[in-house]
Formats: sequence, C-alpha cells, structure tokens
Amino acid sequence: MTMWTAPRNGFQRLFDWKVHGIRWVEIIGLLLVAIMIFSVYVAKAGAAREGVRISQLEREIDNNGERVRLLRAEVARLEQPARLEALSRSAGLAPVDVHRRTSEEGLAAIAPEPEPRPVIIAPTPAAAVEVAAGSPVDPGPEDDR
Repeated sequence: MTMWTAPRNGFQRLFDWKVHGIRWVEIIGLLLVAIMIFSVYVAKAGAAREGVRISQLEREIDNNGERVRLLRAEVARLEQPARLEALSRSAGLAPVDVHRRTSEEGLAAIAPEPEPRPVIIAPTPAAAVEVAAGSPVDPGPEDDR
C-alpha cells in the first residue's frame, strides 16, 4: 500500500527550507530565544541599578530623619522658658508691671514724647548746577573783599 500524500502548499513548504541541514524556522526560533535572554539580562541589570539607587535614597532619608530629630531637639532646647527668661533679664527686659497696664484710650497719655528729628538742609538743585558749572558761589561772611 502506498500512502497518499497531499500536495504541499506554499506555507508548508516554508517549513521545509533548510540552511546547511537546519530548518530556517529553527534558526529564527533560536534567535528569538537569544533576544529574549538578552532582554531579560538587560532588565535585570536595570533593576539592580534601580535597587542601588533606592538603597542610596533610603540612606539619605535616614540621615535626613536623624538631622530633623537633632534640629527639633535644638529648637526645644532654645525655646525653654527658663532659658528665654534668663536671656531677657540679661538684656534688661522684665515683665510689665500690673500698675502700668492701661486701656486703648490711655495709650496716648503714657506714650513717650518723640525726640525731634534733626533738620537737614539740602542744597537746592539750582545751586548744585551752579557749583557743577563752575560759577562763582556767594562767599560767606569770612571772605572780606
């Protein structure tokens, strides 16, 4: 008995092509596997780099947390009421006496008088132009002609 074989169509013939005894489909399969292995290697290397970067950031966060804790402790030390009271007394500051308290209307009566401001006489712009131009300036009473 002979086996009847169906005629091979174009698609089936593609699988029959051989290069040095190896079908080209197997060559393409091996290339695809090699590409997948390479891409997995690249992805793992990238993940390792990111892992290193994450660990560096975690160390920085820990260091910054320690600095924040130290700064909060320093603020707490600087804001101690006893320390502030000692500083204010050394600067000559004291709490307001109860007898010196007043209402809003009485503020004008206890406000200190402002000291008069010194009067500064500035030369007029015309005199400044004359001096710059070299014109004679009115001599003072010291100059006798």
